[in-house]
Amino acid sequence: MRKLSLLSILLALCMSCVSTKNTIQNIDDTAELPKIIEGQFELAETANDMQYGYSEFYPINLGFSTYENSNNQNVNRFFNSFTGANGEKVTYQLLETCCPFPTKRNKMGAGTLVLYEIYLDGKSSNKKIYVNTFEKGKIMCPKGFSIKKTASSGN
Repeated sequence: MRKLSLLSILLALCMSCVSTKNTIQNIDDTAELPKIIEGQFELAETANDMQYGYSEFYPINLGFSTYENSNNQNVNRFFNSFTGANGEKVTYQLLETCCPFPTKRNKMGAGTLVLYEIYLDGKSSNKKIYVNTFEKGKIMCPKGFSIKKTASSGN
C-alpha cells in the first residue's frame, strides 16, 4: 500500500510539470525554414511585436527537423543571423531549460523551451531570448536587433 501511495504521488508530480494546454501562441506548421547562407539564416524581416522571442508565449520556433542535432544547428544559425542594433557582434549563452508544453513532435509528448542570454561584443545586454526547438514558426529578427547582411542580400 505504501509503495502504491508513493507511486501515485510521483506520478502526480510528473504530470503537474506539463500543462495540458499549449500556451505557445506563435506556432505555425506551415512556416518555411529560411534560406541558409554562410552558416546563418537569411532573415527577411524584424518582428514588430516586442513579445517575439522575449516571452515564453512567443518564442523563436526553430523545430523544422525531427533530428535534435539539426534543430541545435538552427539555434546557431538563428543567433548568427542578427547583430546588435548598432552592429555589435551577438553571442549567446544557455541559461536554462524551462516552460514545458505538450507537443506531438516528441516521443514523450512534451517539449521545453530554452532560455538564452544575449551578449553584445562580449558584454551582457540584459536581453534574454526564448527558443523552441520542437515546433515551427515564422523566423524573424527580434525587435531591438538588426538583421545581419549576407552575400546574397547584396550588402
